[in-house]
Parts: sequence; structure tokens; C-alpha cells
Amino acid sequence: MDYQEAVDYLYSLQMHKIKLGLEAMRRFLDQVGSPERGLRCVHVAGTNGKGSVSANLVAILGRAGYRAGLYTSPHLSDVRERFRLGDRYIDRETFARLATRIRKVLGPEQITFFEFCTALALLWFAERQVDVVVLETGMGGRLDATNVVTPMVAIITSISMDHEAYLGANLTEVAGEKAGIIKAGVPVISSATVPEAAAVVERTCRERGAALYVLGRDFDYRDDPDGRWTWNGLIPPLQRTIGGLRCALRGGYQRQNSSVAIAAALLLGQFGYPLEPAAIAAGVAAVSWPGRMEYFQADIVSEPGELGDAGPDQRWYLLDGAHNPDGVQRLVEALVAEFGDRRLVCVWGAMGDKDLTTALAAISPVVHRLILTSAPGERAATPERLLACLPPDGQAKADCVADIRAALARAGAVSGPEDCIVVAGSLYLLGEVRKILRGEVVDG
Repeated sequence: MDYQEAVDYLYSLQMHKIKLGLEAMRRFLDQVGSPERGLRCVHVAGTNGKGSVSANLVAILGRAGYRAGLYTSPHLSDVRERFRLGDRYIDRETFARLATRIRKVLGPEQITFFEFCTALALLWFAERQVDVVVLETGMGGRLDATNVVTPMVAIITSISMDHEAYLGANLTEVAGEKAGIIKAGVPVISSATVPEAAAVVERTCRERGAALYVLGRDFDYRDDPDGRWTWNGLIPPLQRTIGGLRCALRGGYQRQNSSVAIAAALLLGQFGYPLEPAAIAAGVAAVSWPGRMEYFQADIVSEPGELGDAGPDQRWYLLDGAHNPDGVQRLVEALVAEFGDRRLVCVWGAMGDKDLTTALAAISPVVHRLILTSAPGERAATPERLLACLPPDGQAKADCVADIRAALARAGAVSGPEDCIVVAGSLYLLGEVRKILRGEVVDG
């Protein structure tokens, strides 16, 4: 297959939807020489923050001179965003070659989109002989396709309600699925501090003889007066202080994500990957994670069908992947703390199976105008449904504009040069918006 044929084949697997379980994954990997067994991994699960933690860790490892692979999901607009080696994404030729190999080995057997991507990632990282692979779960953990590895370190980020149809009806059940990545004797870094979730993680670690290091108990951070911050490890082997840190990613909560990545990086020293404080500071200051509190200035958008470009008139944009209540609450806190003196116009689109009422009730009071649009995909809620989920005061400042480009044009029309247009609600929406405003994440 050439690249486009490989992508078309991969997307044909979407018909199989979500299928949790490891049997098909293990069977396929056995057929291609079990590449996962030769990889040294850090496995990351959680509801929110796992992508940012993973990106921080890869940036730190890269600044220390290690070849670090990164596998994440979902992507914004190009499937190759899921596969990185340092700062470089997998190239089209390699993607097509590995996809062809997988398809030939499978023959008539079918696996899911996510299983296919996971297998391709493992094959690529094994082929490139990377030093460390940072592997992010897709959903849950216990039955996630990535859970075929035995990592050096496991990370569990904050846990909240999401994907209830698959992971459980309460926080204890969801945490049980996330804690499924914990292996016997493998140390765990956790920022899952909500009591119900923390209890599950602690119990699982105890049962499996896994050392547990918890944010706020075993390591922490503090803000410094000059706008920088300091990381503190409170117990061995994390016991040290690293000061003068700056986060490349906006949002105060990103210091929590960076702190978790720092703890994991220091633990890797026990496995033959020593790191100096300078590499840690350089990594967290340079990390890039598109679509997560991504702030930039760009030309305003023309209405669909308009001729010419938008001209020199520009707006400030903030793109964030917040799509569940906990993520939206973090976005709201960041908007209040960092944009409290700015007029905010929000373009919002979401999947219909999310907690729309809670998310919209949180975002509505902190923005001045709401432009409700349709995120890509058959699961997307219509703007009219989103409007119905708003409280009356939110409905009064909302417009329904189904077309994404038209929604961006409306946001540009009702905002000024010093205002900020916030785009959130769905990563699928962000993918389309970012492509319009900034182009593809992956070049070439």
C-alpha cells in the first residue's frame, strides 16, 4: 500500500468501533515477533492530563540525550500525530510500509483502529531501537490494547468520570480500570488524588507489590514569586529540589502534569537513565502539545465561499482539548486566572454522549459570547441540542452556527483585536479548527 491506501485501510477499521480486550492484540504481536518485549516503556493512564504528562516526559528525556518514542491518542487531524520519536513524527513511507506488513500478517482477521495503531507504534519503536517508549493508553487501562507491555514505570494521572459506558458507572469502577496497568513490582507515579480513585490505586499497588509515589504526599511543587516554580521530592529515591522551572504549556494545572513527569523521569534513573536538573528544566520549558491550552495569534476567518483572505485583521486564539467535566473545570480555572481581564468569545462543539449540561454550565459564566457549532463525526451534538443544555442566561449570549468555518468567522466578527477566541469541547473540533487557523500539526 502507498500512504493514502494505508490511511484509507486504517479508517475502514472504524466500523469495528471500540472493543476492549487484549486477546487479538497479543495474538497479532506474537505473529510479528512480539516487539513489545524488547521495549523499555513508561505506561501512562488516567482521565485528564496523560497526554501532557507524556509530552513533558519525552521532552525531558530528549533534552537529556535519550531517544524517546511517544505514542498518544487521539490525533487532531493527521493520524501520524500519534507516533513520535523525539520531536519528529513518523514519515509517510514508514507508516505505509508498516501498515502493509500488519495487513499482510492479519490476512482476513480484523482488528480495531486503535489496535492497528498500537501495533504499528510498537513495531516502529522496536525497529528504531529507541531508548524509552512513553505509551499512553487509549481508554481505561486494564483491557486497553497498550496493556501488553510490562513497563519500567507506570503513571496514573487524575481520574474523573468519562466513557462511563465502557469504564463504569462510578469513580471507583473507573479507577479500577485505570489501575489495571499496574504490574507486580513496577513503581507507580500517581496524581489521582480524589479519595475514591486514590483508594483504588493504593489498594492495587499494595496487592501487587508496586511502590507508589503520590503527588502532594511524596512529591510536590510550589509557585515562586518571580513566576517560576520549584519541584520538591519528599522521600527517597525522589528526594531532591529542582528550582527555577518554567512551563511551556499554559494553565496553572500544567505544573501538576510537569511535576508528575519529573517524578517519573527521576525514577527512570534507577533503570539506567540518569537525568540532570538542567535537562529537566529544559524539557518542561520546551514541551509542545498542540491543542492543549495552545495560545496564538492568527488572521480572522472568512465565511465559507467568500473570496480573498481575511486581510491583516487578527485575533488571539486559545485552543484546548477540554471535553469532559473535569477537563472543562480546569480550563475555566485557567481562563479566570490568566484571562480574567480579557473579553472571551467561545466556539464550542461536543460529542453527544458527553455530559453536556455540566460542561456548558461551567464554561458559560466565564465567557462573553458562545458560538455553538457541530464537531465533526456522527456522534456530534447539534448546536440546537447544545443550546437546550445551557441555562437561560447562557442561552441569551449563544448563537448556533453549524458550519465550523462559519462559526470561526462569527467569532471573529463579534470579537475585537484584544479579545480572545476560545475553542473547546471536542478534540475533533480542535482538529478542524487548528487546520483552518494554523495548518497541519505534521508537515509533509
